[in-house]
Amino acid sequence: MAKPHLRSPVGHPQPRQERRVLVVDDSRLERHILRSPLERWGFVVTEATSAEEALALCQTEDFDFVLSDWMMPGMNGLDFCRAYKALPHDAGYGYFILLTVKRSSLEIAHGLDMGADDYLGKPINPEELRARLQAGARLLDMQAELAEKNRLMTATVDQLQQVHDALDRDLAAARQLQTGLVRGRQADFGAASVALMLQPSGHIGGDLVGYVPLGPQRIGLFAVDVAGHGVASAMMAARLAGLLSAASPEGNMTQAPAAGPYAWPEGKGPSILPPDEVVARLNTMVVEHMQVEQYFTCIWADADLTSGLVRLVQAGHPHPLVLRKDNSIEQVGAGGMPVGLLAEARYEVIEVHLNPGDRMLLMSDGLTEAADANGTQLGETGLRRILAHNAGVAGTALLDALAWDVESYTSTTMPGDDLSAVLFEFRGPVIPGP
Repeated sequence: MAKPHLRSPVGHPQPRQERRVLVVDDSRLERHILRSPLERWGFVVTEATSAEEALALCQTEDFDFVLSDWMMPGMNGLDFCRAYKALPHDAGYGYFILLTVKRSSLEIAHGLDMGADDYLGKPINPEELRARLQAGARLLDMQAELAEKNRLMTATVDQLQQVHDALDRDLAAARQLQTGLVRGRQADFGAASVALMLQPSGHIGGDLVGYVPLGPQRIGLFAVDVAGHGVASAMMAARLAGLLSAASPEGNMTQAPAAGPYAWPEGKGPSILPPDEVVARLNTMVVEHMQVEQYFTCIWADADLTSGLVRLVQAGHPHPLVLRKDNSIEQVGAGGMPVGLLAEARYEVIEVHLNPGDRMLLMSDGLTEAADANGTQLGETGLRRILAHNAGVAGTALLDALAWDVESYTSTTMPGDDLSAVLFEFRGPVIPGP
């Protein structure tokens, strides 16, 4: 508890709460000389006739001030001061004033070196004693204030740690939920297979990858990168996961709704929208309906498992790579505007023909922008080098090797950005047997 400065209406050191003083002297007269003014000033005074007696008292009681004679039989004042300073003071710091007839500066310096806070020459001058007590009281007040601030800071840190631990548990649970948004790391459709990679840079991230069946011989592939990091980006990614794979046409952006500009043709059921209209609907939803300060890049691809034709829209996302059967690598796409920035944005459909044995990689910029210790990014050249090195690896094994090589390049297990990718491998149409 903080203790106030010594002050009284008449200028004497009068504490607003009682301070305790221990007077240590083998002379009863000297003790009386000190006790009289101290009690007038409002101090609670305890006397000890020797340093040994005083040390025993200090082991069970706390004193604000200790006034101790230097020269005493048995343990002298210096030894008592050193032993007193070594005691644990749970209630706070005790201000130690050494009383002495010694006037040598070297002797006084030696006493201060032993731990004394101040000294007072004998015979005691009451006004000088008052001044030394006031100085000590200011130091005690500052020490008590600092101790209280440390206590509050420790309590605040403890509370923050509890909040951090709770958030950490919630974010760990959120990461499990976000991971659950990915259907499965690999899926086989006979004519083709899909492998997914999703590694958030923190507990949760703003990347999203996945696939959705669009018909007996068609699948949709998507890769999304919501701008920013943290909870807001993860919530947007979760919302998009539902919009791209919802069971009902009304909630699925890939299917024509019953009414509106993308309504079903009269007399027909839901139809799959072309890629540019899918992304346009997402853009309208974000800009006009959600009204949030967020945007994202994405690729939405519609793959035909019979012909190998992939029709896609690249909305600000990194260029897809086509890994041909002969191990050559082609970059496709035309860039495009991210989703959620401009209401009037238009999106271009790109067509890519895959032959049996060809593969297509959709990836986030967390791969190409991964940086080494010198800040040099991996870039598209580095990514191509890694893909060429792993040309004989397929499926999730290729994506695992890709993540491993990026980690080796950056020399860290915690990427600076989310890492995500979709690997579409086209085998060719399955021909039924006779």
